[in-house]
This record gives sequence, C-alpha cells and structure tokens, in this order.
Amino acid sequence: MSIYRKLTPEQFEAIGQEFDAIRNRVLADLGQRDADYIRGLVKRQRRLEVAGRVLLMLPPAWPLGVAALSLSKILDNMEIGHNVMHGQYDWMNDPALHSREFDWDTACTAKNWKRTHNHEHHTYTNVLGRDHDIGYGLLRMSADQPWEPRFLLNVPFTVILHLFFQHFVAVQSLKLEDYLVYKTKTGRQLREDFRPMWKKMRKQLTKDYVLFPLLAGPFAPLVFVGNVAANLARNVWACAVIFNGHFPEDVEQYPESVLENETRGQWYVRQLLGSANFSGGKLMHILSGNLSFQIEHHLFPDLPAHRYQEIAPEVRAVCRKYGLPYNTGSFLRQTLSTWKRILRLSLPTGSADSVNGAVPA
Repeated sequence: MSIYRKLTPEQFEAIGQEFDAIRNRVLADLGQRDADYIRGLVKRQRRLEVAGRVLLMLPPAWPLGVAALSLSKILDNMEIGHNVMHGQYDWMNDPALHSREFDWDTACTAKNWKRTHNHEHHTYTNVLGRDHDIGYGLLRMSADQPWEPRFLLNVPFTVILHLFFQHFVAVQSLKLEDYLVYKTKTGRQLREDFRPMWKKMRKQLTKDYVLFPLLAGPFAPLVFVGNVAANLARNVWACAVIFNGHFPEDVEQYPESVLENETRGQWYVRQLLGSANFSGGKLMHILSGNLSFQIEHHLFPDLPAHRYQEIAPEVRAVCRKYGLPYNTGSFLRQTLSTWKRILRLSLPTGSADSVNGAVPA
C-alpha cells in the first residue's frame, strides 16, 4: 500500500509546513549568487553556439562543431529556457531572463509550453487524464490506461518520440490522439489550432535548415547535417531526462479523485511520490537543467534549479522523518527501469502487475 494512503491529515499538514519552510528560507536567500550563476551560464551558452556554428564550416573540426552546438542547444533548453520560463529568475526583473519575455531555441512556443508544462503537468503531476505528459497521447505509460492494439508499438513510438521530441512538445496541446484515434476533434479544429504553432516551428526549421546552411556557402551540406545532429542530440537527451524523472517503475500515478479537496501537504506528497531523481556529477546536473533533482523541482518549481542540490539533503531528511520513499538511482538504472515499464505496458498483460496498485482511491 502506498505511504500516501497511510498518512494522517495531521502528518500531511506537518509535511506541508516542513516543505514550505525550506522554500521560504531559500526565497529569502536569493540574490547576487543566483543572478551571477544564470548570467554566466547564458554567456557560456552563447559562446558555445557561436563556436559550434563556426566550427561546422571547418571540415576537420566538424565533430567539435556538432558537439558545441549540441551543448549550446541543451543548455538553452534545459538549464536556461526550462528554468527561466518557470519564473525562477523573475525576481531579478531582468527582461532577458523573465518568464514573460523569454523564448528558446526549440520548436515549441513559450506560451504553449507554459500552459502544457508549467500549468497542466506541474499542477496535475502524474494524475491520469489530467497530466498529458503521461504518454503524450502516444504511449501507454500507466497500467490504468485501457490497453489498445496501437500500444504494441510502445517501444518504437518511444524511440520516435525521443528523436523528434521538440516537435512532439510543440504540438502537444493539439492532443492529436483526439483526432487520429478517438475522433473527438475535427480536421478543421486541428488546422485552426495548429496555425500559431506552425509559425514557430517554421521559424526553427528555416533557421537551422535553410538560413545557416545558405550563409555557409560551399559548406552548406556540412552545416545542414551538423544542425540535424545537434537537434537530434538535444531531443534525445531532453526526452531521456524527462522520462527518467517520471516513469521509473516505482514512481506513483494517481486517479483524478486525488485532486478533490487536495491540501497543500497532499500536493507536496503527490509531487514527491510522482517524481524520481538520478545521480551524477556537476556537469550532468547542469546539462539536465538540474532535473536530475526532479523531486526537488516538483516540490519547488519556482526556485532556481541550481539550488536543488543544496536543498536535497533537507528533503531527504523530511522523507526519513515521515517514512516517505525518495526515488533516486544512477542515470542508467532509472533509464532501464523506465524502458522496462514502456515494454511491459505495451502488452495487455502489462496491467496484471499494475504499478498503480498503491494509488490512493
């Protein structure tokens, strides 16, 4: 039985107060150190992008160009874009780092991402039917999702999702499954909804696959292929980080009923049990946008992510005090656990050993 069902209202209240205290203490401590960190990171990301785009035009250094541009895109999307658009640096009142103004180097519009990710995913984390990130409408990622024949392709669909992740995220709010599978959306509705998304997608495609190759003149093919490689590297890494944060086998999922009269303390516990961390060095944490501390991110999504490593021991201490599990492991371990779930749930028998057996009623 999940610890969620064993906790008393008083314990939920106490846990909520403990996590609120951590959050308030960090908020009170925000200052120059945090501003220097994010501004320094933006400078390094821009240098990597310039270096990458130049090196792509120098054949002997082409692999270095791909590596630099890949790192630039990963930093832009993960530690900078994701976290800035969460509002983690809004307190600086710097328009370049404010969630209202920031845009990133990916196909998804900032407006759509903040709706599907910041609001839907972070409010309804791992609630089946409310959190579209559970399978993105493409995969069966919960034993409580009724099995359909298309889920036999869970594994190849997951590979495709990794390869083209920025584009799937860009069109996530369309809920394509409503048109393609469940027929609850018309083609006309789909086209109208897609129009503003296509504007951003077309801008990204033109920049990477037309503008920069043309600027490279005779080196256009090298630049074109380099951009393909850098986008693939960013897509696969970003998708793997996100999957490792929510889909290892022991991560819990919830029915919609859990949202009824949910208290602050219950929200904290749902975020905790619905997330997972992975271990690694400083570079791993930065390149993951510190989503290697997915638990801390879901507890405190508006705190600067570089603080999560400092907060983690306090979160672990609260977990030990109340007997709450703290799901963490190596990147490889979380990846293998995630793919085990993907494979198991591709089969109708995948529901026989439901991972949701401990879900609160």
